[in-house]
Amino acid sequence: MLEKIQETATYLKSKMHTHPETAIILGTGLGNLADEITEKYEIKYEDIPNFPVSTVEGHSGKLIFGKLGNKDIMAMQGRFHYYEGYSMKEVTFPVRVMRELGIKTLFVSNASGGTNPTFEIGDLMIITDHINYFPEHPLRGKNIPYGPRFPDMSEAYDKELIRKADAIAAEKGIKVQHGVYLGTQGPTFETPAEYKLFHILGADAVGMSTVPEVIVANHCGIKVLGISIITDLGVEGKIVEVSHEEVQKAADAAQPHMTAIMRELINRA
Repeated sequence: MLEKIQETATYLKSKMHTHPETAIILGTGLGNLADEITEKYEIKYEDIPNFPVSTVEGHSGKLIFGKLGNKDIMAMQGRFHYYEGYSMKEVTFPVRVMRELGIKTLFVSNASGGTNPTFEIGDLMIITDHINYFPEHPLRGKNIPYGPRFPDMSEAYDKELIRKADAIAAEKGIKVQHGVYLGTQGPTFETPAEYKLFHILGADAVGMSTVPEVIVANHCGIKVLGISIITDLGVEGKIVEVSHEEVQKAADAAQPHMTAIMRELINRA
């Protein structure tokens, strides 16, 4: 595994002419953030050695390098999911490559179903913690020497980045929520009973991604900020039939606020 990671990183370094220390994983409906990147150059996943290829509608499948504001950044437009049939090592492979490329800070975004009754569709939720509900752990197997065998997860989402994101949101008049994100394997949306269970367990929002990447980023010593867009509600009395298209539509509507927070946060980092 380590040899593949280093081979991929070597290939990317040969194509890069910038030196980003910040990376963004763009989730469902949030790929338009790429339009904010200037001086950009792109590398398709299919051209990158050892890289999986995204199969989900709405996920473009390329690495984008350039500037967001005045900072060099790297963005994944299209992530990989366990439900696509990938192993957790494949899902999180790009994060380990990021570590080899010198990434120090990772911003992750996703669309999720809200289980907190105070949430509304379109809310931004800054992730303060998560619950790993995946059947396979991304660190299972021989430990890659980027971090300890038993990494601490008491601050999986960096508190200083959360503080800065809150301050930016307040300055710009953007409403944000805080909450715990629960990651499931998918690809089905949750039943009403599952939503109820997850809320009892302590989750404020539920989705099918993010947790594996965050675990591996922490193992690699990369700081993380995560934001969810609440695209549907799993709250009793508010649950309606939901489709992937409706999730994308709700995410697209909230994207400008997400972009504003991330752009400013990166510039202040």
